[in-house]
Amino acid sequence: MRTNTVKRLLREGKPAVGTWLSLGSVTAARFLARSGFDFLTVDVEHSLAGVETTTLIMGAVADAGGVPLVRVPSGRHDHIKRVLDNGGYGIVVPMVMSRQEAEEAVAACLYPPRGNRSVGGSVHALNFGASPADYYARVDDEILIVLQCEHIDSVRNFDEVYSVPGVDAVFVGPNDLMASMRDATGKPPSQEAFNQALADILAGCKRNKVAAGIHTFSVEEAKRRIAEGWQFIAINSELRFMTDGAKATADALGKVSGDVAKY
Repeated sequence: MRTNTVKRLLREGKPAVGTWLSLGSVTAARFLARSGFDFLTVDVEHSLAGVETTTLIMGAVADAGGVPLVRVPSGRHDHIKRVLDNGGYGIVVPMVMSRQEAEEAVAACLYPPRGNRSVGGSVHALNFGASPADYYARVDDEILIVLQCEHIDSVRNFDEVYSVPGVDAVFVGPNDLMASMRDATGKPPSQEAFNQALADILAGCKRNKVAAGIHTFSVEEAKRRIAEGWQFIAINSELRFMTDGAKATADALGKVSGDVAKY
């Protein structure tokens, strides 16, 4: 049975770097699965991808030797179950706001007696290169469980929310976290206040012995975050890579359009 190399890296205190898949494109995933990233995360929360497309993407990534993850729309048991039963190596749960939500997400990822995941499915074992019996017996130790911290209230209650046993990483959504810190007039927080929130999250992860993760938007930022101690690093998305590359080429030719530049 294949091992989840990202989970191993995080347990060893090492960084894992991947990107987001937001286009619902199996072909794009096939190419990116061979590009050297540690993981690829299908963003089902904000994209058009349904369960069938997500299943095909996860299979393409796994068949290429990669680690397919999925950001589910929410921490509901049925969302998590469908992703894992169709071959996900792990899940990213957005906007976790309470200990109960964290406990429910973890339980949905694990079979009894550790959790309440129901037994079923078929392609999950295929993606792990295992027999169904081996999968059921061993996969609890391979599923990567990532909970998102993207609201200032979650930062303030960090230890209560994210100290649930079984959590592998806490992942920051910078845009939502910053939005949650706006004042009554809609004014965004100062850079100093935002940086302090990130520092509080990083310290909370260290206290609770879970990997700290964050979405970054450049190689330089990714390297800086790794140097600070962040481990689960996402950089851009396939859409951002495509539009940035196209814009750079168009700029070099002097033919950039506003529509390309807005992404």
